[in-house]
Amino acid sequence: MTAPLRHDGALSGSTDAELAARERELERRYRVACGSNLDLDLTRGKPSADQLALSDALDGILDGDYTASDGTDTRNYGGLRGIPEARTLGAEIMGLRPDQVIAAGNSSLTLMYLTVDTALRYGLNGAAWDGALSRGARGASPSQERPILALCPVPGYDRHFTLTEALGIGMTPIGMTDDGPDMDRVEALVESDPSVKCLWCVPKYSNPTGCIYSPDTVRRIARLPQRASEGFLVLWDNAYAVHDFDFPPPPLENVLECAAEAGTEDGVVLFGSTSKISFAGAGVGFVAGSPNTLDRLEARMSVMTVGHDKVNQLRHARFLGGRVREQMRAHAARVRPKFEAIERILSESLGGLGVAVWTRPRGGYFVTVNTLPHLASEVVSLAGAAGVTLTPAGATHPGGHDPEDHIIRLAPTFAADDEVEAATEILALCIELASVRKLLAKSRAK
Repeated sequence: MTAPLRHDGALSGSTDAELAARERELERRYRVACGSNLDLDLTRGKPSADQLALSDALDGILDGDYTASDGTDTRNYGGLRGIPEARTLGAEIMGLRPDQVIAAGNSSLTLMYLTVDTALRYGLNGAAWDGALSRGARGASPSQERPILALCPVPGYDRHFTLTEALGIGMTPIGMTDDGPDMDRVEALVESDPSVKCLWCVPKYSNPTGCIYSPDTVRRIARLPQRASEGFLVLWDNAYAVHDFDFPPPPLENVLECAAEAGTEDGVVLFGSTSKISFAGAGVGFVAGSPNTLDRLEARMSVMTVGHDKVNQLRHARFLGGRVREQMRAHAARVRPKFEAIERILSESLGGLGVAVWTRPRGGYFVTVNTLPHLASEVVSLAGAAGVTLTPAGATHPGGHDPEDHIIRLAPTFAADDEVEAATEILALCIELASVRKLLAKSRAK
């Protein structure tokens, strides 16, 4: 996260004449940028072609040998929990034991949907959510219906919000700190409101702030199912578990070990994948948890498929098994310079002006920029007109609504290095221009 934005920087102390002169200069530069026919995109956290090329050896790695370590012919049906070496790979990535992991198809998001839908309609850890809480009392009128709620840290991951909304679950935003979600508020809501049924988490290099949950936060999260109503789930989406820039990497407390100590293992479900480690659209997704959780999810999977793509699991296991750290060093070498460029350009252009603050993540895929209040949408619009496409302001909040309209998420990985630099220079220009206009309008309105 960032420190709170102070409004006492160099620009706020400028006279009207100084602000007006600065506005004219910025508008001149902005017109030049608009005439440059740029077409730059920092919207989605996708790996670049150079990153994808790191896994080209997957093609042909099996060389006709399709037999897993337990003798399974991976070309055939069966094996809903995945082949042993794929479960071992998932355990290596997620910091768990293989018996705690199911290796499935290519999408961890699909596994999240399966988990939440199972809890909602059938029950995963206790009674089905909609059966227990869809009405305040048996036979209650529609006006007495009680919504099921998910706690959603903000700024957060837009696909979590989309999934939750699609299943008809309400969302309660939870503010983020440098240590993770505001746990005082989380605990208060969990204890006081039985309609609160889950908490979304991206615990390492959180999307989009880049923070790592502190050990105390992880332990408090692991204890939440003790304090909540029946069926509460911690949804632990550790998508960036190994996406480090520095080695040795910063640690993350093991939430499943903390849950075991607290007796809440059935209330924690973990997700991960190789999607940004190997091929983004052709990797292996993982879901992990207690024996009861895996049994329940396997039973639900059994009505949907007779087996995941075990050939893909096998080639990933042979390519990545025991060398995940080596692979991630190679990714870091390609990704880190883009984040360093953003930091350098924003610091040189906006440092000390008091109009923006931004995160400095040690890994992951995103940088979060905080503008002055009620300016993010304007900045995104200005940048778009100058040929730089940014994620819509508000995408980091449920319903696409950031009440303060001040958060912009940058996703630099897909673009080339020079494109990231050019886009960040335009962004900084737009932030300063919008800020000067706001400060000048505020001063003239007095």
